[in-house]
Parts: sequence; structure tokens; C-alpha cells
Amino acid sequence: MENKSEKRICQNCKKDFIIEPEDFNFYEKIKVPPPTFCPWCRFIRRMAWRNERALYKRTCDLCQKNIIATYPKDSVFPVYCKECWWSDKWDPTLFGCSYNMNRNFFDQYKEFSKTVPKIAVTQRNSINSDYSNFLGESKNVYLSYSVIANSENIYYSKGIDKSTDIIDCLNVKEEGQNLYENLEGEKNYNCQYLLLSRNCLDSYFLVDCVNCSNCILSYNLRNKKFCIRNQQYTEEKYLRELEKFNLKSRNSREILLKEFVEIKKKAIYRFANIVRSTNSTGNNLLNVKNCLDCFEVYNAENLKYGYRLLDSFKDSMDVTQAIKSELMYEYISGALNDYNVKFSLSALNSVRNADYTDSCVDCNNIFGCISLKKKENAIFNKVYPKEEYIKLKEEIIKQMNKTPYIDKAGRIYKYGEFFPIEISPWAYNETVAQEISPLTEIEAKKNGYEWREQTVKNFEITIPTEKIPDTIDEVSEEILKEVLGCKHKGDCDHQCNTAFRLANYELAFYKKNKIPLPILCPNCRYYERLSQLPALKLWHRKCMKEGCQNEFETSYAPDRPEIVYCERCYQQEVY
Repeated sequence: MENKSEKRICQNCKKDFIIEPEDFNFYEKIKVPPPTFCPWCRFIRRMAWRNERALYKRTCDLCQKNIIATYPKDSVFPVYCKECWWSDKWDPTLFGCSYNMNRNFFDQYKEFSKTVPKIAVTQRNSINSDYSNFLGESKNVYLSYSVIANSENIYYSKGIDKSTDIIDCLNVKEEGQNLYENLEGEKNYNCQYLLLSRNCLDSYFLVDCVNCSNCILSYNLRNKKFCIRNQQYTEEKYLRELEKFNLKSRNSREILLKEFVEIKKKAIYRFANIVRSTNSTGNNLLNVKNCLDCFEVYNAENLKYGYRLLDSFKDSMDVTQAIKSELMYEYISGALNDYNVKFSLSALNSVRNADYTDSCVDCNNIFGCISLKKKENAIFNKVYPKEEYIKLKEEIIKQMNKTPYIDKAGRIYKYGEFFPIEISPWAYNETVAQEISPLTEIEAKKNGYEWREQTVKNFEITIPTEKIPDTIDEVSEEILKEVLGCKHKGDCDHQCNTAFRLANYELAFYKKNKIPLPILCPNCRYYERLSQLPALKLWHRKCMKEGCQNEFETSYAPDRPEIVYCERCYQQEVY
């Protein structure tokens, strides 16, 4: 019988959502029931299981050395440094336990999770990057997150691929080099304050520029050189004018940043940044096919509700931040070469046929396992003969449906739902969910979520904000010993640290590029970048070009200031 579209009510937000025929086909293919949460609530629920930026000092529970971890020292479960966790010094099966058919699955999972060692930070083949998380094949990464593919010298940034010498950037794809304050860029070199630009060189304060060099304070340029405020100059005159901007001065930059805000309002924005792609919706899609409601997806096909999926990812739904995998559903964080993994997180490499797992490696046929490596037919880290495993798994699924978990807010969890937020090892405000769908402490607790109070900062500031030198030429290496005051002084919603210090490489980078010292702490800088980007959801809107009646799905909310055009009008205007 052919499936039809079906309207359902989300049991979390109580709003209507549609399950399309192709969705039903996918659920039947992977043998799961249709979801009871809408796509947005499913996304937030997964994000509440991803802590990127909340890092803590503690000791490794195996080797006892001092480490940085995403879990605080008061966590109830053991935490191992990445070297110990990846080693053969311990056996995850020793923590295995039998399943109790008289108890709910999620209650048992929560209890089981309190016993199994977890990895301090999620890293794979990365060097000199202790103060960062979610890294792969990278080097010299500091306070940065989601950095992969042979990236090097990355500071205070997120979403960096195949790039080097990057500070204070967000979502830089492929061969970015020597960049400062670049957002949504690709193959830019020696640029500062670029938004939605690619293949640009030696440029400053640009919006949606392509193949441009030696340009400043401009927008929607294509194949241009020596432009100021969208006006063409000779090379000689451009260089003379550039000197007048006095980019070495922070005070001068503050004036230019105010002008840059106005430039962003003048620019024409394509309804979606979709390049070399077919039959796809969302934003920031490159070389994709049949990818619907997806964001930050490259070289992929046949996806729906995906975010930050890279390199031959295909035939999946509701997947967040993964690489080179297939037939994935309700999954988050770090998949690589995985197949048929559902309701799981951090399947770090070559996991197949897995349900409700966390941080497993090279496993096949596993259910409810944590930190398991190179095993088959396991439930709660206990290995079974294959026939016994298959039978027990079927019995557990039946039991999950017969005796569902009900969370503190009354939401019902049968087989087919991702882990409840309330059993996450992190508080809601420690996770990416707080960045995308912020809650107050009262709201979080009303929903049954944990909340962690921010540690009171008592930094002894040695250089207050107003005393930080205006130019980098006034700064010596003695500044590395100082504690600088953040301009926000904690009076913001950015998890302000109130103070910060400079790293050696960071200072060298500022000096090389004549960049004045920042006056905001890394957290405040991060949230200010984040505020410039559209949401990871879609709105149905009409083209803003006068007279055009075209409609589209866009991530630019109706209340944002950007001028958003349909594809036809954008191409006519820009090209």
C-alpha cells in the first residue's frame, strides 16, 4: 500500500508537523516507527547531547594526569584522557551488565552510563589540541570545535575544514588560510571580516563577494580588484586609500565595523547558499543531491533534516555532524564510515547496525553500549552469541514499547525515540541546544532539564579594557603574562568569562597581520559571530525584489534585516 502524507502533533511543542510518504518509506526501510517529535524538537533534543564548548579541568581516572574534559570533576562516571581511552589499558566489556526485563530501558541505560568510562574530549588523530573538542586529523587547535581534515593552527573558531592559520572564524570550508573573523567562507586567503565570500584575497569587510582581491567595505562583487565601497580604484589609489583606514588601530576598526553593519543591510542575499546542487533545500549546501531541510552539507545525497554532514554521506535522516556514513537516523556527533546506526551519538569509526549507543568504535550489532571497541552482538557492553543477541534485542524493543519511559514533563519514550534530554550527562546550558534554542534556568528546569550554574569568575585583571593598547605595535611579549578585562564585564548573555589571556601563537598572528588586540573574551566574540548567521531552520517567504512574486524556503527569518531575493532576481542583480 502506498504511503500518504500525514499530519501529526509533536508531543513536545504541541505543534503540527507533516510526515511525507518518502519519510514513511525510510522508516519502513530501517524498521523504526514514525517520530512523535517534530523535526525541530528532534534536532534540539539531539543537540542537548552535544557539549562542544564547556570544558573543565580535572584528572584522568585511569592515569591520574591533569586533563581538560567536557565532563566536570564531579561527574558520577569515570572519565579517561583521550590517550587512555583509545588505548588497550582497559576493557569496556568488564563494565557489561545483563538486561532486566522488569525495568524500563532508559532507566537502566542511565544507571549503566554512570559506570562506564567516557572519553574526556572527542578527538581522532589530532596533535597539540588539548583545549578543543570534536577534532579529526588536525594540529595545533585551541579553544576551537568541529575542526577536521588536516586543519592546523586554529584558534577560537568552529566548523573549520582543510584550513590553516585561522582565528575567530565560523564555518570555513576548504583551503582557507590566514583568516580573521571570516564567516561562511571558502578558499579565502589573508582576509579579515568576510561574510558569505569565497575565493577572495587580501580583503576586508566584504559581504557575498566571489573571486575578489584587494577590496574593502563592499558587497555582492564578482571578479573584482581594488574596490572600495563597491567603487573601482586603480591599484595605486586603492593602496593610498587603504592606508587612510588605519587598520592597525582598534578605534579605526570600531568605526569600520559600524559601517560594516550598514553594508550588510545594503547587500542582496540569495535566499539560500546552494551551489552545484539539485533538488535540495536548506542553506550552505555544496555538491549535494536530494537533500531536504539540510544545513552545512557537502558532497552528499538523499538526506533529510541534516546538519554539518560531509564527504559521501547518504540515505539518512535526522543526522547531525558526521562524515562518510550511510543509513543513519537520529544520530549526533562524529560518525565516520558508519552504517545503519540509530538513536546514537559519537559512533567514532566503522560502527554498523547499532541502536542507542555512545562512543563506540569498530563494532557490529550492538544495542545500548557505551565506549565499546571491536565487538559484535553486545547489549549494555555484554557480548552474546549472535542468535541470542538477535532474540534479546527483539525482546527489548517489545518491552520498550510495552513499558515506555515517561520523562518529568510527561513525554513518552518508546523504541524509536532518541535519548531523553533529562538523562544527558550535560546540563542543557552546557550544550549546543542552548545556542540554538536558548532557555532560561526556570524554563529549562520546568522542562525537566538539568542546569549548571556558571562558575563565579574572580580573575585578577591586570589590564582593564580601557587600558588595552590601541595598536599591536604598542604590544610586547610581556602582554602574555597579563590578564585582560573583557569589555562586557559579564553583563551579557554570552557566558562571558570577564577576563582572558593571550596565547603565544595568537599574539604572533596579530603582529604578523597588524591586528589590534581583542577587547572581548573568546566566549563573547563567539556569540557575536553566531548572531550574524541565520537560523538552522526554514521559513516560507516571498522575494523582496519589487514586483517579483516568487516564493521560497529560506533560513532568513522574516524579522531579520537582510534583503533576500529569489534565485532569478539574485542572479540578475549580482551578475
